[in-house]
Amino acid sequence: MREREIQRVLMTTDTVGGVWTFSLELAQVLARRGIEVILATLGGEGTEEQRSTALAIPNLRLLVSRYKLEWMDDPWSDVAESGDWLLGIERQFRPDVIHLNSLVHGGLPFQAPTVLTVHSCVPSWWSAVKSGPLPASWDNYRDKVAASLKCVNLLVTPTSAMLRMVYRNYSTDLPASRVIPNGRSNTLFQPGPKERFIFTAGRLWDEAKNVSAVAQVAAKLPWPTYVAGETRNPNGETVEFPDCRMLGHLTPAAIADWYRCAAIYALPARYEPFGLSVLEAALCGCALVLGNIESLREIWDDSAVYVTPDDTEQLASVLRALMADQTAREQLAQRSLARALTMTSERTGSDYMEAYESVAQARRLQCAS
Repeated sequence: MREREIQRVLMTTDTVGGVWTFSLELAQVLARRGIEVILATLGGEGTEEQRSTALAIPNLRLLVSRYKLEWMDDPWSDVAESGDWLLGIERQFRPDVIHLNSLVHGGLPFQAPTVLTVHSCVPSWWSAVKSGPLPASWDNYRDKVAASLKCVNLLVTPTSAMLRMVYRNYSTDLPASRVIPNGRSNTLFQPGPKERFIFTAGRLWDEAKNVSAVAQVAAKLPWPTYVAGETRNPNGETVEFPDCRMLGHLTPAAIADWYRCAAIYALPARYEPFGLSVLEAALCGCALVLGNIESLREIWDDSAVYVTPDDTEQLASVLRALMADQTAREQLAQRSLARALTMTSERTGSDYMEAYESVAQARRLQCAS
């Protein structure tokens, strides 16, 4: 393959979750390789902080929209309009590859080959955090996502566990697939002197993150518990954890400071297809206490202690044991840091470049035949 075969990538992202962090991290790696990224946002315009961070990346052109994501209330007219918008962007900029981080645009008649990353989805979320089957009201979502996935040139997930969930929830009749773990630069996230407190972060109302389990045991622990994240849910209701020190939403630099000081990071998640916050905490030398779920075990293996997400007594017992045993805590933190240092943004970027080149080469061979 000739050097610089891929020169421009059209990438979709959303402004309401970890996909935003993933997209910017990848865009930075691509920029260092001289690749231009056309970043098209969905899910809302985002914050001024988000926009300024994106615009600071060389070779990145930010295109902002207010179109709803497929999992939001009554999204389908927005999905259709955002599809037309994306096709117009492709006509204008003529990218070499389309990288979709949205689930329902794979069936659009793009001229460039398509890579679609499934970061999460409603059926897999539902099976992890709810009882009973996915309600029939989500049938349209499932059908549209399934149709989209079948049309792309390459399907990517951040873990093998997530790929198995995709096959289970949609179809085994899907295109070629790859597992590409997420990565994070350690420029911002580095270890520091540890203090005696528990830290956790995430959308505080999200049943999947299960931050509420940490809050439930906070009063039973000898160390204070600090909680960072959005307290207001999509319905406008505010979540409060009276036994925790509430920090609210933090910038990446501010949350890195808290990771750096925290001795233990606890996230007893019910559902977490990858977990960038866990990676950030590990890079800062935190001992990890995580939900005993397939994806997190795949990523962290023996570099974390695992608890049953709904067993708060077990969670409290594990946290108390780590607090009482500095040697065990520090050894666990060292293992998590060593493992985290293998999950670099450069490795993720190299894997995605290989993915882009593979679909571009397949398209050329198809056109030549």
